[in-house]
Amino acid sequence: MNRRAVRRVVTSYVLLLPSLVGMGCFLLLPIVVVAWLSLHSWNLLGPMEFAGLRNWRSVLSDREFGHALLVTLALTAIVVPAQTVLGFAVAAPLARRRGGAVLRVVYALPWMCAPVAVGVVWQWLFAPTDGALNAVLGRRVEWLSDPALALPSVAAVSIWMNFGYVALFFVAGIRAIPRDILEAGALDGATGWRRTRWLVLPLLRPTMFFVLVTGVLTAFQTFDTVYALTGGGPGDRTEVVAMRMFTEAFGAARPGRAAVMALVVFAVMFAITLVQHRYFRNRTTYEY
Repeated sequence: MNRRAVRRVVTSYVLLLPSLVGMGCFLLLPIVVVAWLSLHSWNLLGPMEFAGLRNWRSVLSDREFGHALLVTLALTAIVVPAQTVLGFAVAAPLARRRGGAVLRVVYALPWMCAPVAVGVVWQWLFAPTDGALNAVLGRRVEWLSDPALALPSVAAVSIWMNFGYVALFFVAGIRAIPRDILEAGALDGATGWRRTRWLVLPLLRPTMFFVLVTGVLTAFQTFDTVYALTGGGPGDRTEVVAMRMFTEAFGAARPGRAAVMALVVFAVMFAITLVQHRYFRNRTTYEY
């Protein structure tokens, strides 16, 4: 390797150094710390004690954690498809509309609001006695205290918060599609739903992949909104895995068990993301 090539490689790594340091400090190092903490027993006050795999055996046999993981999976299964479909339905006409900047801001406003504030507002709207939703329906419905309605209600709030954010990415993706491709499709009879099915959606696969991956990650990290809306109730019907980890770490003062839960959730999210990547890998068009 000549001197010019060596200088080029060194320059490349120097330019990458800030990003590598940031990734190491804020991504890799926390994972290492959590893995180390999962092998220790600590009550947040006294000295740490090495626990080996005791925390892992305890968590993997914990029915409450298993239930919280199932609740999170159910919430994800409701929220991610619904916000993706709704976001695309909003983005399709919005991308063809000129001067739609104001509408894009309006749609994105719920996502920009603090989740706790959104949860408090929707708790007022869902109130069984004087809530706005029951006033419109003209009947009393226990939206947040009925075990059958609590999780769908929380999911509805999450969808309302996030579908505008999803729509912004779909708008960008639709506008990036060259007009000559769409015009050629129109000449071949691809209009209406055929245009969407055979032209727009295949060319939106990179955007779809990003939206689905970030949607799953966001759904698995849901905490603030659920905490403000239901606190995990009624019973444990809306206790998502983030709330379970919070309770273990600070309510029960067992951060070692909470660290194990975090690693299990990380493994589940990684597996789901890997499946999504494998599905879209050979089906994604990056050049329009």
